[in-house]
Amino acid sequence: MSTNTQEKDYFWYYVAGLVLAVVITVVVIKSNEHGKYESSAKAIAEDSANSAYRK
Repeated sequence: MSTNTQEKDYFWYYVAGLVLAVVITVVVIKSNEHGKYESSAKAIAEDSANSAYRK
């Protein structure tokens, strides 16, 4: 008699983990870049002549 035991396939768990890691990475990078431009936004709000987008 032979007993066949089927191993559980973790493919979709790996895919979900990879997608989650990529999403977290993008969110972290975007939040770090947001702080970079806050001082520029303040300067433009105070004096719109500082903006590269002049009307």
